[in-house]
Amino acid sequence: MNLKKYFVRALHRLQKGPGYTYKELLVWYCDNTNTHGPKRIIKEGPKKKFIWFFLTLLFASLVFWQWGILINTYLSYNVTSSLSIGFKTMKFPAVTVCNANPFKYSEVKHLLKELDRLIEAALERILQPTPGNSSEKSSLPLDLGLWHQIPLVLIDEHDKDNPVILDIFESNQSRRHDPGLWDGSAPPAVCPQCSHQGSDNCTYRNFSSAAQAVTEWYILQSTSILSRVPLQERIRMGYQAEDMILACLYGAEPCNYKNFTQIYHPDHGNCYIFNWGMDEEALNSSNPGAEFGLKLILDISQQDYIPYLSSAAGARLMLHQQKSFPFLKDQGIYAMAGTETSIGVLVDELERMGYPYSDCTMNGSDVPVKNLYSQYNTSYSIQACLRSCFQNHMIEICGCGHYMFPSPEGVNYCNNEDNPGWAYCYSSLRSSIRHRQICIDSCKETCNDTQYKMTISMADWPSEASEDWIFHILSYERDMSTNVTLDR
Repeated sequence: MNLKKYFVRALHRLQKGPGYTYKELLVWYCDNTNTHGPKRIIKEGPKKKFIWFFLTLLFASLVFWQWGILINTYLSYNVTSSLSIGFKTMKFPAVTVCNANPFKYSEVKHLLKELDRLIEAALERILQPTPGNSSEKSSLPLDLGLWHQIPLVLIDEHDKDNPVILDIFESNQSRRHDPGLWDGSAPPAVCPQCSHQGSDNCTYRNFSSAAQAVTEWYILQSTSILSRVPLQERIRMGYQAEDMILACLYGAEPCNYKNFTQIYHPDHGNCYIFNWGMDEEALNSSNPGAEFGLKLILDISQQDYIPYLSSAAGARLMLHQQKSFPFLKDQGIYAMAGTETSIGVLVDELERMGYPYSDCTMNGSDVPVKNLYSQYNTSYSIQACLRSCFQNHMIEICGCGHYMFPSPEGVNYCNNEDNPGWAYCYSSLRSSIRHRQICIDSCKETCNDTQYKMTISMADWPSEASEDWIFHILSYERDMSTNVTLDR
């Protein structure tokens, strides 16, 4: 109370007002202020006093409302996007080139021999379900161990209330060939994955076409087989740069496969990166147009593709920043065989403001996820973070790492022999919304990002008129052969 009296007296001395009470100070303020409302409230009659009181209260409320909007706008840290378009000298992007097929079939055939025999027998039974029609070779018994670990079954849904599960390699096929259950048309395929053989704790992946089911099943099984192969051996079994990159030209300067950096990519095997900027300065581009860009002639050796692993043929390409890892599955494009593919590029450079304007990161140091792609000495990206997060969960829950992602030192990749229930664990984790959301919440966008928007056009190459001499020259340059060893 003494403190209040002290402030009232101090204010009175400064203003030289008529008294010491709040009422006297308020009357003094209304009488001496240069605003119209308060002065008329104390001097006008009852009706005008009410009108002026209402107007003063209304406009005072508007003022405080505007102040609230202004303060709220400031505290929300809104930003304004500025856009500029033009031509300038820029760093030429890193260009990653891969084959759509990761390995030469001639090199991995011995590893996939039993798997190929199993899938061929399964396809024969799917296509020729009636007993006696099958021409399946029975000279060598099939190794059904792979099949029992991750089986592929068919579902007959002619009777919607009583669907019938049909095991392709079931010895008793009587139910399967009952005309009332199956009329010979291909039923949907299902790939069940169980925690262990004979368990009822299973997850099911449904496919409307047996073609999709067979491809996915083969990828899953081959992943288990190839995960046990040492990295250097996998690199040897892939496509080598000197066989794949037949010709190279950057602007007016010739180049060759030695100007590319080799990395191993689990999806595409050996990939080759031009202008990655790891060991040398990045190349600059000062003029737009195809004449100042990169020109390549590639041979994908389609005749040596793994028949059940990759159903697409072509080269997989991606443009990205220097020192960044190429995530071709997310951002890559296909270049068709037998065509000339022209790619025009529009570069978008994004600069985001950090905290408190956005929750971005400069280099990933403030992200609570161990970046497994740092072993490549590449920069942080949200794709690397999300995959690292998934692999960390995979190692923690399943006890092994997935073959498609980098693994920490000392952690083995999952396979059917050492980890019989890995496929069930992987499928459960991949479909888990909770784990996916944990990774999304943990990873951050980069504050500085460069995006490449591509315009693609294609034409047949080489033309029928020039096909003969071009293939003769390229065959001689690569294989020192006077015969044509290449085709469209």
